[in-house]
Amino acid sequence: MENQNSNNPDSNAPAAVISVSPIVLSAPGRGEDLQIRVSAPITGQQLPVIVFAHGYGSSLDGYAPLVNFWAARGFVVIQPTFLDSRTLALSADDPRTASIWRFRVEDVKRILDNLTSIEASVPGLIGRLDTSRIAAVGHSFGAQTTGMLLGARIIGSDGALGEDLSDSRIKVGVLLTPAGKGGADLSHFAAEHYPFMNPGYAEMTKPTLVVAGDNDISPLTVRGWDWFTDAYTLSPGANWLVTLFGGEHLLGGISGYLVTETSDENPERVAAVQELTWAYLRSALYTKDDAWINARTEFLENAKPLGKIQGKFI
Repeated sequence: MENQNSNNPDSNAPAAVISVSPIVLSAPGRGEDLQIRVSAPITGQQLPVIVFAHGYGSSLDGYAPLVNFWAARGFVVIQPTFLDSRTLALSADDPRTASIWRFRVEDVKRILDNLTSIEASVPGLIGRLDTSRIAAVGHSFGAQTTGMLLGARIIGSDGALGEDLSDSRIKVGVLLTPAGKGGADLSHFAAEHYPFMNPGYAEMTKPTLVVAGDNDISPLTVRGWDWFTDAYTLSPGANWLVTLFGGEHLLGGISGYLVTETSDENPERVAAVQELTWAYLRSALYTKDDAWINARTEFLENAKPLGKIQGKFI
């Protein structure tokens, strides 16, 4: 029977949150131990899990607006610091640099392999995780990481599909501004420096929400903002697309509070991302939960529309 009471979803009342970092996982062959942050509500049982993949250069300390929101509403959120983080300062000629995209995927799998020890590292969390309900969420470079865990694969220069790095423990995902098609759609700079940026989404069959901004113009592609919607249009699993009007790459400021890198600061937009991602994951993991229907209705009935929502199986 489905547990619908992990955090009183009917009231959507936020709970107090405990956040612990750094929790350190041994990572032989990585060159650095893996550091993670865990944020969890202090109440509730059978709590579903989100593993969050940060964007390029960020760390376990980023994305507090999203992480705090999800954790206060019933999710245990795990945030790794990947090797591309500015906090680790890897040099461009570091031998790991070319494979950082793969290290990222391995890092998430290492987290899933160590959920028991992670749970024991957070006071009061032992016995409260529901490891049958695991979601993955990622932003930007983190969206590529998440997409690969959901089944997306890199297309080689010869057109062949790369290795399947998906993980069956992850049941559902959210991709925030994910990279689109590679090849001729990439800018010269991206094609030269990021050969891994050629995702194939045809094998991404897990239920997935894609979120994009219609003012997200990237130097990585010769196309416009719609490049960031390819994960939705090309994947059989991606069943919903949220397009935020005026949204740029940080979708109003999801990477942190008052961060200087946010060029489209907009609290209402951030609030929409918070609510819609949480609701999507609730309903995807608990099929009788109507959070997603309610959130879509509220979003679309806003007197000043913040965006639009498209679904494949309405």
